[in-house]
Amino acid sequence: CGRLRLDLTLRQPPTITKQSVKDYIVDPRDNIIIECEAKGNPVPTFSWRRNGKFFNIGKDLRVTMQKRSGTLEIGFRNGGRPEDYEGEYQCFAGNDHGMAMSNKILLRVSKAPLWPKEVLEPVVVTEGSSLVLPCNPPPGLPPPFTFWMSSLMIPIRQDKRVSMGLNGDLYFSNVMAQDAQNDYSCNARFLFTHTIQQKNPFTLKVLTSRKVAESTPTFLSPLGSESSKMVLRDEQLLLECIAAGLPTPAIKWFKKGGDLPGHKVKFENYNKTMKIINVSEEDAGEYVCMANNHLGSIRHSIFVQVRAAPYWLDKPTNLVLAPEENGRLVCRANGNPKPTIQWLVNSIPIDSSLPDPSRQLMGDTIIFRSVQMGSSAVYQCNASNQHGYLLANAFVSVIDMRPRMLGPKNQLIKVIENNRTFLDCPFFGSPIPELRWFKNGQGSGLDGGQYRVYVNGTLEIKRAKAVDEGTYTCVASSILGMAENQVRLEVKGQTPRIVFAPEHQSAVRGSTARFNCKVKFDPSLPVTVTWIKDDKPIYLGRRKDDESLTITNINEADEGTYTCTVKTEIDQDSASARLTVLDRPDPPMDLELSDPAARSVRLTWIPGNDHRSPVTEFLVQFEEDRWEPGRWQDLATYPGDLNSVILQLAPFVNYQFRVIAINAVGQSAASVPSPKYQTSSAAPDVIPRGLRGWGSEKDNMEITWEKNGPNLHYSVWWRRKDSDGEWNNVTTTGTKHVVHNTETYVPYEIKIQARNELGAGPESNLVIGYSGEDKPTSAPTDLHILKVDSTKGNIHWKPVNQDSVRGEFKEYRLYYWRKASHVPGLVFSKENKTKGFYTTMAQPSAILSDLVPFSRYKMYMVVANNHYEGPPSNSVEFSTKEGVPDAPSFFRIKRRGFDSIHLEWGKPLEPNGLLIGYQLKYQAANGSREGRPHLETFLPNVTEFTLRLPDRSTRYNFYLSALTAVGAGEVILEESPFFANEAYIDQVDIATQGWFIGLMCAIALIILILLIVCFIKRSRGGKYPVRDKKDLPLDSVDHKDPDGSFDYHSDEDNKPLQGSQTSLEGNVKESDDSLVDYGEGGDGQFNEDGSFIGQYTVKKDKDETEGNESSEATSPVNAIYSLA
Repeated sequence: CGRLRLDLTLRQPPTITKQSVKDYIVDPRDNIIIECEAKGNPVPTFSWRRNGKFFNIGKDLRVTMQKRSGTLEIGFRNGGRPEDYEGEYQCFAGNDHGMAMSNKILLRVSKAPLWPKEVLEPVVVTEGSSLVLPCNPPPGLPPPFTFWMSSLMIPIRQDKRVSMGLNGDLYFSNVMAQDAQNDYSCNARFLFTHTIQQKNPFTLKVLTSRKVAESTPTFLSPLGSESSKMVLRDEQLLLECIAAGLPTPAIKWFKKGGDLPGHKVKFENYNKTMKIINVSEEDAGEYVCMANNHLGSIRHSIFVQVRAAPYWLDKPTNLVLAPEENGRLVCRANGNPKPTIQWLVNSIPIDSSLPDPSRQLMGDTIIFRSVQMGSSAVYQCNASNQHGYLLANAFVSVIDMRPRMLGPKNQLIKVIENNRTFLDCPFFGSPIPELRWFKNGQGSGLDGGQYRVYVNGTLEIKRAKAVDEGTYTCVASSILGMAENQVRLEVKGQTPRIVFAPEHQSAVRGSTARFNCKVKFDPSLPVTVTWIKDDKPIYLGRRKDDESLTITNINEADEGTYTCTVKTEIDQDSASARLTVLDRPDPPMDLELSDPAARSVRLTWIPGNDHRSPVTEFLVQFEEDRWEPGRWQDLATYPGDLNSVILQLAPFVNYQFRVIAINAVGQSAASVPSPKYQTSSAAPDVIPRGLRGWGSEKDNMEITWEKNGPNLHYSVWWRRKDSDGEWNNVTTTGTKHVVHNTETYVPYEIKIQARNELGAGPESNLVIGYSGEDKPTSAPTDLHILKVDSTKGNIHWKPVNQDSVRGEFKEYRLYYWRKASHVPGLVFSKENKTKGFYTTMAQPSAILSDLVPFSRYKMYMVVANNHYEGPPSNSVEFSTKEGVPDAPSFFRIKRRGFDSIHLEWGKPLEPNGLLIGYQLKYQAANGSREGRPHLETFLPNVTEFTLRLPDRSTRYNFYLSALTAVGAGEVILEESPFFANEAYIDQVDIATQGWFIGLMCAIALIILILLIVCFIKRSRGGKYPVRDKKDLPLDSVDHKDPDGSFDYHSDEDNKPLQGSQTSLEGNVKESDDSLVDYGEGGDGQFNEDGSFIGQYTVKKDKDETEGNESSEATSPVNAIYSLA
């Protein structure tokens, strides 16, 4: 608003703000609009010149000027031709303080002339020679875009041999027979009219010959050995070399005396065109193109000159001065050739304008000294050379105005700590005011240190800190007065930053991808986190939260770049990651068979889309109609970069092939099968596999092999090895032959050959086979064992003679079994076990392991070949030493009471010696920490133990092991039951509640009163006869609890009194006034009110029980003590 008010009151010369381009081509079908807009105060008025003369708009009804603008609109609704308005236009905007003018605008109407009619004779050329089909498009405005097509609008295929030049001609480096056709047509597309005009087609006839002569390279364009090219600075340079020759020459480019500008050079049209963008003076020089084939090479030099239309070095800018002030306008430009500078004032050459004593012209600079009111004007600088011109308007405004603030009042600025901060204070005044900044209205001006004040009034704080918060005041002052404004600064502690950015991902189609975007920000600033995909908002179908984006069931549409943006009112941060969707490849296509041979064929295919996961291999499968028709089988795999392979096949088979592509995701579907291909029959070329000789009986040898084709016969030869005798031979159609009446286990040389009606295949290499085996005749001797411990021992024996094995030596086989155990009464298995030892040493030995300790064993040994065992050796008995026992057979823990745990265990199944007892270690367990260990030992006949718990809420780990004289055996671990602790803890929690304690006290008081009443009634001979209690016999034997405590009560104490009833569960329920509730016989169960009566049981000591012969009830005094 401040700036608007200033513009309304400030006198200002006109300034051009918008104008049409210098070279202005218009569409003749539309109205012509020539733009010219300007600003100034007062509002400028506009006028035009056409072709250097005043253009009277009022006299031409087709021309109108827009309101508050100089823009012209020329309409042709009522007739007229656009061509009549072609010419050079220039706009002028003026007010009381000067005149500004636009560039000269050259207006031309677009043209799309028709192709001249011509009759084209057929072009006849010999195969292998070069050819140029000319295009010569009509000269349109702007020039048309040319291309070659057939009469069916199918583009002419271009490649290294056939291509279009920059001039539109079609070049053939060498003509081939397939180039012959009757519709080579050049087309011209005109941009403004969007029309395509087609030239009459060429008919090309090619004269073919049996042998086409090769030729060395020659240039079709440009001609000769050198040429020249001129290009303007900042435009693009296009250099072209098209060569003829057979084979087709290759084109290479280089610059003489330097390197090609790699960062801005590009090769097009199969290397025939070199393009350099944004040409500069250093791109001038000699460029060489070289065409070569194997017959030779040729070069062409292009000398490039770089010229330049004028370009600004120092463009003049508007100048506002106060009376008596000094200033200058500078207009510096460069070009090639160097431009001339011309100054104008209010569109009049400065030499022809009124003289101004405060103005001095010095070449490209105008100096103003002690300017006066009324000296305002618009100055134009024109820099021109033969390649173009530059025009700039700059006004000099002489005014006097007191300082004014142009920015908003009392602005609040929020910044991030440690950031570079700018506080703006736009102002105006003439003369230019002096500006100073103050903080919180105190101290001297801010400048220096971490502060810097710019000429436009902006205050820079190099690194904003919390101490920099406050109110900043800018004050502009001059001789005419002063003005001020305030800016309040708040410094925030943390900028929003992405601390864990999303990462690039590759995901398989149908899977889930998750992009993380963890942000950090100042909590006092509201923050928003948004996601976009490929610069577009993300809608439903993806789960978003503040720190992640999840994409489920991924498909190809989900591929793209995902950006996470965190934004506050003062700053933002963003990070991007790309999602690549992988999928199985598409099946290969267009299977073709070529290069047929008797036993091979070439298979070629086109790979399908690999879906961004490269194909690693191709699997070729076949189906044949001879052995397994209808079943597809794998033939071979090939690397993923091949698409043409030679397949090795079997003869006389009708094949069909298909191909499967494989990438990291998986296999493609199978391709469409290839055409069928039948191989011809031939003599075998493969040796039968699996040839071997072995004996099934002691006097024979079976020769076997694998079948390797249909209708084959097999010739088999054999003879005794190292005999040099005649070969025995047989021919058969099967895959087995048996040789009878052989000696036992002797070697034979064997070979085989396959043959059919077309001939014999190759012979196999010699294979050594053996006749059948027989039972060994000798037994190992002197079998004995040494160094026997609890589980192993070293065995030794004397070997047999190898000839006595009568076959292939396989092993020495030891038979051993557990005969007895030294543990009395132990039940065990006497299963026979075997163990083989392969050794050919003269003094063999081995280790026999996995024996049971404290046992008696028996063993013997035989020698074995592949089929038989020999006679047994001498038998040996031995005993193993005592060992440590196995773990106890079971270990159980159960809760016996609330202050004890009962443990039970069983004896080890294998004591491995004489048990001397058991060892129990236990310790308190608190999570992962364990307390101090305690140790208990027991005699071997003890298999249970009751442990009193010092702390009822603590859990324990128990480690139990059995003992022999050798030591402790395997440990078994158990934990104290968890549920019992929980129940107890719950009880403790209830018992510690205030309301529960109060309830128990009330119940105790009532029971006390009842006891006193009962005592009084008994003293008076009430309803309880003394005889009922007196006649109860005392048990003479003390009853001992499993935990070691003694209970001196008789079983009769737990019987119900007369008149009591049995509960539904079968438990005895004493009468309400019975004192049995207060004895030890209670089970500690809960009553209906939740109280735990068992906690108030009375413990009577032994002396009291034995010394009290009275038949009276328990004294109420003792009952009171028990409740205390």
